[in-house]
Amino acid sequence: MSIKETLERLRTLDLEDLQREFRGLDPNDPGQWPLVPRVVALASIFFAIVLAGWWFDWQGQLEQLTVKESDELTLKEDWLNKKRQAINLAEYRRQLSEIDRQFGALLKQLPNSSEIESLLADINQAGLGRGLQFELFKPGAESSKDFYAELPIVVRVVGSYHDLGEFVSDVAKMPRIVTLNDIALEATKEGTLKFDATAVTYRYLDDEEVAQLRKAKAKEKGPK
Repeated sequence: MSIKETLERLRTLDLEDLQREFRGLDPNDPGQWPLVPRVVALASIFFAIVLAGWWFDWQGQLEQLTVKESDELTLKEDWLNKKRQAINLAEYRRQLSEIDRQFGALLKQLPNSSEIESLLADINQAGLGRGLQFELFKPGAESSKDFYAELPIVVRVVGSYHDLGEFVSDVAKMPRIVTLNDIALEATKEGTLKFDATAVTYRYLDDEEVAQLRKAKAKEKGPK
C-alpha cells in the first residue's frame, strides 16, 4: 500500500473504526497488526527515540554549543582589542615615554634628605624677605608613602595683607614642591594679619628607604 493510499485510509476512518483497529492486538506479533496501530506504534517509537536523544545527549550538546558561541564572541572581542592595541603600539610607547619624562621632571622637584634643611631655610627666608614676623615655624613628623615622604611644617607669620600675598606667591614659585594647607587669617590689634598654615614639602625616598618601607609593610601584613 502506497503512502497516499495509507493517508487516504486514515482520513476516512471514523472513531469507531479506530477503536476496532486497536482491539485484540497481539503484542507478541506486531507484524499482524492493522495498518493504523502499526503507524501509531512506529510514530510513538520515533518520538520516544527523539525525546530520549534530546534528554540524554542533544540537550547537553546544545548547552555546550551555547557556551562555545559565547566564548567565541569573547575571544573575538579580545582579539579586536589586541589588534587595536597592536595598531596603536607606537602611540602607546610615545605616551609612555612622555609620562616617564613628566614623572622624572616632577620627581626632580622633590628634594632628597640632604636638601630638606636648605628647603626649610628657603621657606623661612621667603617670609623674612617680605618683612614678615615668624611666631611659629615648627616642622612636624615625617610620614612615608610609596616612594616619597611628606614633611608638614606648622607656620604662623604676621604681616600686611600685601606682604602675606607675596610670601604665598614666593612659596608657590619655589623649584621644589611646597603646598600650603589649613590656611587661616586673623586680624591683629595692630592692624596687621596673622597667617596660620601648614606648609607641606615632599622628598623622594632613596632605594634603601623604599626597601625598608616595603619590608615594614610586609611585616605588618604577615600576622594577618
